[in-house]
Amino acid sequence: ATFTKATGLELDLHGRGMGLRSARYSMLVKDGVVTQLNLEVGGGFKVSDAATVLAQIQP
Repeated sequence: ATFTKATGLELDLHGRGMGLRSARYSMLVKDGVVTQLNLEVGGGFKVSDAATVLAQIQP
């Protein structure tokens, strides 16, 4: 929860009775620096999947 809040990736779902949640995302971090952030928009599952991350780490 602390990391999600600090990175601004909180999703407020109080209106749906679910409280504060983390947005759906994947991220690549190198030496403590975020090099890729794949943030899902609208609750989909298109850019935060393993295939996307694997493609991003391939040379």
